[in-house]
Amino acid sequence: MILTLTVAGCSPFLHARADEAPASCSQDVMIVFDASGSMGGTDMNSVTPRIGKVREALAKVLPDVAPVRPMGLIVYGPGAANNCNSIELRLKPALNADAAIMHDVNSTVPAGRTPLTASVSQAADVLDYKSKPATIVLITDGEETCGGDPCGVASALKRNAKDLTIHVIGYKDPLAIKGPFGSRCMADATGGKYIAVDTTDQLIAALRATLGCPFVTQAPASAKVRSAMLSPPRCQMPRAAAAQ
Repeated sequence: MILTLTVAGCSPFLHARADEAPASCSQDVMIVFDASGSMGGTDMNSVTPRIGKVREALAKVLPDVAPVRPMGLIVYGPGAANNCNSIELRLKPALNADAAIMHDVNSTVPAGRTPLTASVSQAADVLDYKSKPATIVLITDGEETCGGDPCGVASALKRNAKDLTIHVIGYKDPLAIKGPFGSRCMADATGGKYIAVDTTDQLIAALRATLGCPFVTQAPASAKVRSAMLSPPRCQMPRAAAAQ
């Protein structure tokens, strides 16, 4: 008699840890979050304010990124209606920062104007961009309204940086595509992505594209992956089948 064991439903996963991720996606990143007055408005045929949709997208994406990538947060806008000086460092880059970031984002009341240039410059300083690789993800629904020069500042930052990349997620922001006060040129000047989005699903996809890291199994062959951890297989109980 031959005893055969059949194991059904086993498909172990490969999970990336901070020490396993490709170097390019485990570097510190600063999120620059637009909490200007326009983020409190609603879009056509929607009762959810723009900031609510961004919160929803962040809540979907950050838990997957946080164990692998140190993330920090700068918020601009809260305060007086015409305030250009409200730029707040809420969190320096840290691993497992998703809960802290969401707490800040959820408690922020949008107001004020859009000092996005100064905010991005401050984020670069927090990242010590002159001596370390630095990535910034700017989430905004509007152009610079506080007299900053986004194109000029981005070019200057890039010249002085060790390795700076600015990604821009433009939420319902047609003015970002062109013009001296738009944000697209910040991505163009630093080799980053500019992603125009209109829906929550597009926000989620844009955040994954700019914040997220590929699984170890998807990393390029040249990536230095030091170790891997297989999760326990999710299997059904073995079934014994007897064959004569």
